[in-house]
Amino acid sequence: MTGNHRTLEEQKEEFKSKKLLASPIAGLIAWLIVAISGIFFPDNITVWVLFIATGSIVYLSMAVSKLTGEDYLDKRKPKNTFDNLFFLTVTQAILVYSIAIPFFIVDYTSLPLTVGILTGLMWVPLTWIIDHWVGLFHSIVRTILVLILWYLFPSDRFVVIPIAIIIVYIVSIIILKNRKIKT
Repeated sequence: MTGNHRTLEEQKEEFKSKKLLASPIAGLIAWLIVAISGIFFPDNITVWVLFIATGSIVYLSMAVSKLTGEDYLDKRKPKNTFDNLFFLTVTQAILVYSIAIPFFIVDYTSLPLTVGILTGLMWVPLTWIIDHWVGLFHSIVRTILVLILWYLFPSDRFVVIPIAIIIVYIVSIIILKNRKIKT
């Protein structure tokens, strides 16, 4: 035991008091890169940009966390079970590529649909962890928009879907920034 005798409730309150902006900002940046690629490059380039950009969100969020003051890599902070749970949701999001890749092989335009929805699911447990509706909002709105846009714009999937995800990120970041945090 490391001497950390805080209850789970105390750890949850500590996690809830964080800004929680680094990861959504990183996601926004990654999907912005995908959208720009979708606008300027052919799909055979953009699929690789999508794989690399979305697969790099966790690393990008570590860098962004230094700028937001969250510093995910700060070893001086006491261990928090909910940090671990959050990083497990990141692992879950990465594992969903095992669903996206086979569909991508059959229809490469499925990639914005599968990655767009599946990686957005990591927001669901965030709602419970921080006792705030933003996680459900993000996951549900993102899923609905991605699905609708995938059907409505078959030739522009690599542009309209990333733009929709960016908009959901912007709204979610605003909600997170304005939520009441107990200190």
